[in-house]
Amino acid sequence: MSPSAGTDLEITEAWNGIDGEDDVLTTVLPRHNAAHPVPRNLAFEHWYFDATLADGRTVIAFLNMRRPEEPALVARPNVEILVYQPDGTRRQVRRRYPRSQASASIRKCDVRIGGNHAHAEFPDGGLPVHRVYVSEDGITLDLTFVNELPSWMPGGGETRFGNTEVFGWCVGAPRATVTGSVTVDGVRTDVTGRGYADHNWGFGDMTKVIDHWHWGRLYDDDYSLLFASVLTQEEQGRHRSQPLMLAYQGEVVMSTGKVVLTEGPPVFDERAGRTRPEWLTIEVPDRLSLRLDVEDVVHAHDLLDDVPVARTRLVRPLAHRFVGHPGYFRFLSSFELSVVRDGTTDVRRGRTLHELVALN
Repeated sequence: MSPSAGTDLEITEAWNGIDGEDDVLTTVLPRHNAAHPVPRNLAFEHWYFDATLADGRTVIAFLNMRRPEEPALVARPNVEILVYQPDGTRRQVRRRYPRSQASASIRKCDVRIGGNHAHAEFPDGGLPVHRVYVSEDGITLDLTFVNELPSWMPGGGETRFGNTEVFGWCVGAPRATVTGSVTVDGVRTDVTGRGYADHNWGFGDMTKVIDHWHWGRLYDDDYSLLFASVLTQEEQGRHRSQPLMLAYQGEVVMSTGKVVLTEGPPVFDERAGRTRPEWLTIEVPDRLSLRLDVEDVVHAHDLLDDVPVARTRLVRPLAHRFVGHPGYFRFLSSFELSVVRDGTTDVRRGRTLHELVALN
């Protein structure tokens, strides 16, 4: 447990070690990626899938019981689909459903919202295979994710903020081969690519605890890296929870929270109504360093636009005054990754997507 400076809030990160990292990896069981129902209005949970396709597109599917940034009083189960074209254009659809049309198993990943569903299979008891079908407003994703890495969680998977807020993270598919089809406005295309899938759950009013988080990952032929960095608000001590996973070929070789993240100079984005950093650096001292330089903001969004009453010209200034400037960014960045392994330093370069979600 680690009380943050200037606050009585105790933040507990469930690492399998005494020094902020995993001495032994958690064996992720099917139930870890299943539903974590809590009979509270402030419970949230969603499953996320994305794939970078060989034809240059990136496709994303959310199956949301409730996202942590959604106001609990107006939240409903919903499905969100995004298709990013190689030229940077975006097609995005979202449909809400009655709670009676949403269900999720507590035994394994098996979630249904309306006619949309995602479930996990475990052929011969091996690595999971996730099958995803979502279809809304002219877009259909019918995809199969075959894991290339074991599922992963940072420690026991949950961070506790005092006695009232919990945030959980399970990565069902840290790296997967993707096959299937994408249909847009009646045009069906068989696709292949590389994919990722994860699952968040918890309860509590995250808008009163979390200031913002960064999340992302990158791949090359040998390395797979996942990271998240969650910063609490000033009233909660400005504490950072920073899980990071590094895999080499088919094996996870690092699972740690001993990470130093630095944000570059702020740049104002009019679409989101707030600033975002020009670059990020992430370091695990003496073991790993990563620099991400933002080349393009492929998606910027003012989260107040998702609250109908806050969209109006009269209410918007009041919302900014009392809620802040919540915003979402998806970045395309160039990266340079340096990894110390077996006494030598590997350097890899490329481009990757990552995101920033600011709740205030």
